[in-house]
Amino acid sequence: MTNNDIFKKLRVAHKLRDDDIVKIMALVDFRITKSELGAFFRREDHPKYMECGDQILRNFLNGLIIHLRGPMPKKGENKPQKKSD
Repeated sequence: MTNNDIFKKLRVAHKLRDDDIVKIMALVDFRITKSELGAFFRREDHPKYMECGDQILRNFLNGLIIHLRGPMPKKGENKPQKKSD
């Protein structure tokens, strides 16, 4: 399984659009355009297909964590407490 396959499956599983992915990448200060994203999601035999590198997938995963959980608290700060039901 390639990085492109993993990226595609995460995109579908989380129901993300190109705009969402661009915003998620911005959370980790990584800029990417919609056209660059489109190249990752093309078929391998397409002339404009581009292989997704480890750095891009790593930044997406780190951004996705921040998107879903929120930013990590800085050292020395207390973690937000969860409400008891």
